[in-house]
Amino acid sequence: MRILFMGSAEIAIPSLQSILNNPADQLVAVVTQPDRPAGRKRTLTPSPLKAFAQQKNLPIFTPEKIGTIAQDLANLHPDLIVVVAYGQYIPSTIINLAPHKAINLHPSLLPKYRGAAPIQWAIANGDTQTGVSIIYVDKKMDAGDILNQATYPIHSDDTSATLHNALAQLGATLLQQTINDIRNNTLNPTPQNENHVIEITKLTKQDGKIDWTQPATTIRNRIRAFNPWPGTYCTLPNGSPLKIWKAEVENATGTPGQTLDDNLLIATAKQALRLIQIQPPGKQSMPASDYLCGHPIPKNTQLT
Repeated sequence: MRILFMGSAEIAIPSLQSILNNPADQLVAVVTQPDRPAGRKRTLTPSPLKAFAQQKNLPIFTPEKIGTIAQDLANLHPDLIVVVAYGQYIPSTIINLAPHKAINLHPSLLPKYRGAAPIQWAIANGDTQTGVSIIYVDKKMDAGDILNQATYPIHSDDTSATLHNALAQLGATLLQQTINDIRNNTLNPTPQNENHVIEITKLTKQDGKIDWTQPATTIRNRIRAFNPWPGTYCTLPNGSPLKIWKAEVENATGTPGQTLDDNLLIATAKQALRLIQIQPPGKQSMPASDYLCGHPIPKNTQLT
């Protein structure tokens, strides 16, 4: 089949590579988001998928609005459109360019976690299982019929970074199975159960602010979930933010936010949290023990 690929984020790269690896199909072009300002200097930077496509010398389109290049895409005569983390609404005029329409890879077990950041919210909510879904692209975001799903366990030490990489590979494998099902006309689309829908919101930096009045397990889940972005943080008595990259739950009690010893054991609403890996302002991430050597935080210090 002639496949038009639409994607922008890093999670889309294994799926694009899987299409390139299959001699049964032909990639006709990649559509991705325009270059955006990034970093402290706000330098125009290509999306991760565009950078990958450039390395492979693939034809690339980067429209601000995809509808403006409808004729260009029609001239490619795609049989199927594959969408993975594209980041832009795709109108029916584009979907209908391909006889097999458009399919989308989403990193959750839909209808659970429709919307942005499904990987992060699965960890933050303490789930022990997630997965990937391939659906038809629909007018409503993430609401199309399910074509294929695969589950994946969430381990106790997983962060959004480690889970992202695992689901990217799992999704690429499931995508190839689904494309073969389309080729062989063996698809069995299943409507999503609207009674089981869980909608999620896009992450903001404020989501990373630690609330010590929550249980230690909940806080630890959020530390794992928001690694690497937006990161989690609390505030030291001098007003400086302290990023927290790793912590472990311990059995101890006290006033939420108060240190219970001289080694950053912090009381929460239920149990306590031992800070393992932290990042002070203007510094690299480091073991908490290293930081405490030069910056002691004594018992009974109140963190907010």
